Amino acid sequence: MGIYEELQARGLIAQVTDEPEIRELINNGGARFYIGFDPTADSLHVGHFMALCLMRRLQLAGNKPVVLVGGGTGYIGDPSGRTDMRSMMTPETIQHNCECFRKQMERFITFGEDAAVLVYNADWLLKLNYIELLRDVGPHFSVNNMLRAECYKQRMEKGLSFLEFNYMIMQSYDFLYLHDHYGCNMQFGGDDQWSNMLAGTELIRRKRGDDAFAMTITLLLNSEGKKMGKTAKGAVWLDPNKTSPFEFYQYWRNVDDADVMKCIRMLTFLPLETIEEMDKWDGSRINEKKEILAYELTSLVHGAEEADKAKATAAALFSGAGSDENMPSTEVSEENLTDGTISLIDLMVLCKLAPSKGQARRLIEQGGVSVNGEVVPGIEAVYTKEQLKDGLKIRKGKKVYHRAVLA
Repeated sequence: MGIYEELQARGLIAQVTDEPEIRELINNGGARFYIGFDPTADSLHVGHFMALCLMRRLQLAGNKPVVLVGGGTGYIGDPSGRTDMRSMMTPETIQHNCECFRKQMERFITFGEDAAVLVYNADWLLKLNYIELLRDVGPHFSVNNMLRAECYKQRMEKGLSFLEFNYMIMQSYDFLYLHDHYGCNMQFGGDDQWSNMLAGTELIRRKRGDDAFAMTITLLLNSEGKKMGKTAKGAVWLDPNKTSPFEFYQYWRNVDDADVMKCIRMLTFLPLETIEEMDKWDGSRINEKKEILAYELTSLVHGAEEADKAKATAAALFSGAGSDENMPSTEVSEENLTDGTISLIDLMVLCKLAPSKGQARRLIEQGGVSVNGEVVPGIEAVYTKEQLKDGLKIRKGKKVYHRAVLA
């Protein structure tokens, strides 16, 4: 089985152009492909995870990744899958986010001579002359065709700015630039990017001739991969300072039963033969599957040592042993106390177990919060400085644990 057939077997490929040529290139290690990441935050998150794993798989098979960080397109913002316009980021924020992305990507991809290359599209997009771009690229885009693209159609009723309307042109220009300067012959992306990617392929063929070698492939990245992060969008980060290894482990440990094998197949590097055997396990082993998924992905992102710690902590908590080691924790300072005490409501907001006091109050009233193993009876609960010295173990619902301790 070649790597292309493996991607199919893992359920990763959704749509392709020029499939025979793509299959041959990938299986023979001849793909020079790019995937783009817009730096909308200072950390990658689980929605990026499938693309990172894909680049790693293809690189291990001898293909060459060109990792594009969208420092230039970040100035515009991708309208795909959004109901409103992104907030505008400053150049300093964009640059900082780009630097954070590279550090995290190095865990997945090998950069260097004759290996992967990382490029920033700000290096060419910010230098473009507007009139020259219109004359050079504009004639190759049909406004009628652009408006039929799904990424724009879904925004027409609520309003689409001219700024965002240019995103497809910028992304297409990226592919043209990478084709000309880095020899890119292929691009990958989520299914929400299909229209943009087709536009890029068509631009190369129009500009460089019908025999120009530029192909497009999409993954089930948006409909499946990004779905994985929806329940905690903006919270499940790859940066351990934003989402601890234990929280990351617990996120995957708690995926829906129906999604476990899908995640194992798409995201882990377990052999397909092993996965097919796991598929035959009966329903009583579902938790074992979840533990395997959580361990494999935590090890991939944070290393085997952190994965071991997270697994041990989770086992201790759910067995009733109650070990606090490696549990996510928050230090409570003297400034957070009033007359030597702090209310549970304030404590939950401080520990980011609730986004607001109102939400914290509702969780407590519904009986969804326990402290040191006992369900909190009411919203009036307060805790003293002395109790915080020993540490308070807060549980939200059945699966979220957090420790609060005096600084």
